[in-house]
Amino acid sequence: MKTKQKSAKSTTPTKKRYAGFTDEEKAAMMDRVQEEKIAARKADGESDLLAKIAEMQEPDRAMATRLHAIVKASAPAISPTTWYGMPAYAKDGKVVCFFQPAKKFKTRYATFGFSDRANLDEGGLWPVAFALKKLTAADEARIGTLVKKAVS
Repeated sequence: MKTKQKSAKSTTPTKKRYAGFTDEEKAAMMDRVQEEKIAARKADGESDLLAKIAEMQEPDRAMATRLHAIVKASAPAISPTTWYGMPAYAKDGKVVCFFQPAKKFKTRYATFGFSDRANLDEGGLWPVAFALKKLTAADEARIGTLVKKAVS
């Protein structure tokens, strides 16, 4: 009668598994799926953008509202939309800049950023995102200038 031999357990440590996406990242991806569905049904994204701003807590809401006015004044041809559940602005259907509220990913500051579609290239290194704790008049002027350049 043959007895089955038990396999020896490996003494090598097991690899740590990837924990996956955070709840906030999953929510942002679900927002993006919804945005694509909405975009397929209608062309005007400003109402969605304003709804997202209205959902924000202060001071993110105040900054997003002010940034919306700055972007529209600086680049009237740019289209308001949402991108991963955040206010964003597109040119020819491609996102050029966006506002990421601090509360979205539980960070200590909000971010105003530019995608690779933005025409901000300066040499081999240039900023594509800016941390925002509050908006001063100088900050607003700089953002307006950057948005104009980004869509040029």
